[in-house]
Amino acid sequence: MSAEVRELVRTYLPEFPIQYCKSLVTDTTQFMSIDYGHVIELGDVHYMVYKNEAERRFGLEDPKYWVKRCHELETGKRKILKLEFFETFPVQVGKFSVECYRSPDKESRILDIVRGDSRFMQGITIKDAAGRNVRVLEIVNGRRLDLTVDRIDVEHDVYFREHLPGLLRRYLEAVRAIGMLHRHGERHGDIRRDHLYVEHGTGNLCWIDFDYTFHSYEHPFGLDLFGLGNILVFLIGKANITVQSLEGMGLAERLEGRLSSDDLSIVIPNRIVNLRKIYPYVPEALNRVLMHFSNSAEVFYTTTDELLADLEPCVEALESEYGRKPE
Repeated sequence: MSAEVRELVRTYLPEFPIQYCKSLVTDTTQFMSIDYGHVIELGDVHYMVYKNEAERRFGLEDPKYWVKRCHELETGKRKILKLEFFETFPVQVGKFSVECYRSPDKESRILDIVRGDSRFMQGITIKDAAGRNVRVLEIVNGRRLDLTVDRIDVEHDVYFREHLPGLLRRYLEAVRAIGMLHRHGERHGDIRRDHLYVEHGTGNLCWIDFDYTFHSYEHPFGLDLFGLGNILVFLIGKANITVQSLEGMGLAERLEGRLSSDDLSIVIPNRIVNLRKIYPYVPEALNRVLMHFSNSAEVFYTTTDELLADLEPCVEALESEYGRKPE
């Protein structure tokens, strides 16, 4: 334990167990070695590290060793520090191959663009002593969209009438937020339902995690649009419905011979996009929007304005039929 850390803890966090205090970190290059009890110094501000963040998917935790949940000693506020980390990998979307990569500087640009916009997580960029990019992020006071939907414990038809119109109204604003990024020449890069939070109190949707980007010269915003489509399919279905899940839903026999590859997602091959075949009360116009993300699609959405132009009348029709209820 360094003398600097001991003094900082005595001054700002006296309840922290002194035996767990470690050293003061000014160079975050070796982020794998930074863990509980280290204090990261950025300029004149100090951050006590509590744990690594993790993504929770498919019932498993995937640690993100470059993302630290911290206590800002001088203010007492909780913060998340994203340290500089790079990776590159290919993604196949239908017939298109897209090269994705992580860009801390790109996330910093977006944080500057969205400052003060509650539709996005907020934060600032500070360079450490080695010149590494560190994003200091505010914690979003909310719950992931997918977990919020999972907690709506009603049958699908009740969900569709009483909850979906309000959720889709908020989703429209989330799409507009992504359109704003696109007009600035930026992309979210990793649009997923667990990167969209429902804010406590307001119910408004807030995007997080902007550090992925991708090269796709033919369709520069295509991956973002397909991500928006995946979320839309999830919202309308109240789940990701796959060919394999039909039996557990008691639908395998009814749908036997009625589904084809045309009804499936172009992005995730076993996911059913043609939800009208499962829930006949899904309006045709709304289902047509979904089918833009299917294997049978001949025309894809290339801008958020195109998606909004088709989807907004569908949401208005649902609100007219079932009433506009806050979520």
